[in-house]
Amino acid sequence: MTAPIKHYLQFADFTADEYAYLFQRAALIKRKFKAYEKHHTLSDRTLAMVFEKASTRTRVSFEAGMYQLGGSVVNLTSGDSQLGRSEPIEDTARVISRMVDLVMIRTFEQARIDQFAAHSRVPVINGLTNEYHPCQILADIFTYIEHRGPIQGRVVAWIGDGNNMANTWAQAAALLGFELRVSTPRGYEVDTNLAALDGNGGNKGWQNFADPMRACEGADLVTTDVWTSMGYEAENEARKKAFADWCVDAEMMVAAKPDALFMHCLPAHRGEEVTAEIIDGPQSVVWDEAENRMHVQKALMEYLLLGRLA
Repeated sequence: MTAPIKHYLQFADFTADEYAYLFQRAALIKRKFKAYEKHHTLSDRTLAMVFEKASTRTRVSFEAGMYQLGGSVVNLTSGDSQLGRSEPIEDTARVISRMVDLVMIRTFEQARIDQFAAHSRVPVINGLTNEYHPCQILADIFTYIEHRGPIQGRVVAWIGDGNNMANTWAQAAALLGFELRVSTPRGYEVDTNLAALDGNGGNKGWQNFADPMRACEGADLVTTDVWTSMGYEAENEARKKAFADWCVDAEMMVAAKPDALFMHCLPAHRGEEVTAEIIDGPQSVVWDEAENRMHVQKALMEYLLLGRLA
């Protein structure tokens, strides 16, 4: 009997044990990359990348990563494929998945990628949706492990919008056993159901803090994102006013532990969600974090296609 296809559509799709394997595998793959050693585990495999939202880091990290694994890449946007026209997404999924080995989609509503995966014959990866950004949190946690060791039992402070990143951090906290403190302005809170492992508000892995300074007290990691995510540009001015007290600055980092790290998924707006002093300072690991997207995604693609390797 054929095993069911494994997709990666949100952080809750994998177990803690699977993540332990992925982090270990990503470390091996990164070491080989730095040593210029070939690692062609996906020779003759093809990745289709479907972009309905613009991208820099997602495209480069997946495309370069697949080539480094010995595979090839087909890049599609809604402008040059039927996905953005009249063809039902189910039909597009049926066709594309007969021609490639793996599909990465960066889109708007989570329902679109769920629908695509339901009709795909190959694994589907969420490159970002309005609701979740699992590959980014995969990279963030791997980066934390590189710098500070296991994240279990640690304190992570999320400062800013209750967006797809916050939802994914909440799932990760419940699954991997660390404390997440979320601080957002009123009206921009995390959606309890989206942030839950079971999708019904259960398995809550986070606490809400009205005061961002309190959320940062004693934190091992302080992280944030832009105040206005893609697709919400019309709210930009209103968000700037609402989020004025949620800029990660030196005072917040002083409240955290002395060796606390700062992360941001990028692109960043210095002077808005974070000061230049912090993102360009010694506690910031944002460039390692950005590079690590490629390494963890290589481990992810390899795992979805080949399973666990010795």
